[in-house]
Amino acid sequence: MEIILILVGILVGTLSGFFGIGGGMILIPILMFFGIDIKTAIGISIVQMVFSSIYGSYLNYKKGSLIVGEGIWVGVGGFVGGFMGAYVSHLLSATLLEYMFLSLLIFALYRLFSSKVSDDGSVKTLDPLILFTVGGIIGIFAIALGVGGSILLTPILAGFLHYPIKKAVSAGLFFVAFSSIAGLVSHLSVGDIDLKQGLMVAVASLLGVFVGIWLKDKVSSSKHKLYLLIMYGVALLILIKKMFLG
Repeated sequence: MEIILILVGILVGTLSGFFGIGGGMILIPILMFFGIDIKTAIGISIVQMVFSSIYGSYLNYKKGSLIVGEGIWVGVGGFVGGFMGAYVSHLLSATLLEYMFLSLLIFALYRLFSSKVSDDGSVKTLDPLILFTVGGIIGIFAIALGVGGSILLTPILAGFLHYPIKKAVSAGLFFVAFSSIAGLVSHLSVGDIDLKQGLMVAVASLLGVFVGIWLKDKVSSSKHKLYLLIMYGVALLILIKKMFLG
């Protein structure tokens, strides 16, 4: 099982760096496929997200694709919401969490498909309170499901606020750093994280993050959006198979 976790960590880290996601929307279905229950999978996912998001955001900042200013307000909101989200997860049944996760994937797939993205364009500025509120709501919902929230935030930034797709992806990963740290602290406080398996996946994911960000810089925004849609679709199919076919 250890070898599987390491390989999964590298794979999820690569996807995290390339798509700007925490990795939970891919990692959780994969772990469930290998027989790990959803609540344990959520805990492992959150540990992995802390590692991959911090390292990935550092790399994106060095490359100039991360807009830190507005991201701070969204991130602080995500931190507060993420702390609350862990307790929501602890109170809900595994079945309800699965259906919430399924709904989240469907919404993200729809928003990404319907949004128009480009390589350039102006970035709208919003009131910090609005950014904080958006971050908080996404943080509550996302951490309760063991995902970083970027699968909601990235389509919002690209589809509603007209962020260039690659900057939206970088901002999404930056948001994950805040929400996942809060989620980790609160999940540890209720004692439902397998740290050994989580750290195994997390450390392995760092190599993947480096590769993923390198690949992101090599593709056009139109192809990047297409790959995002494919990634969401595959995660959706894996989750549907697990939930309804066993």
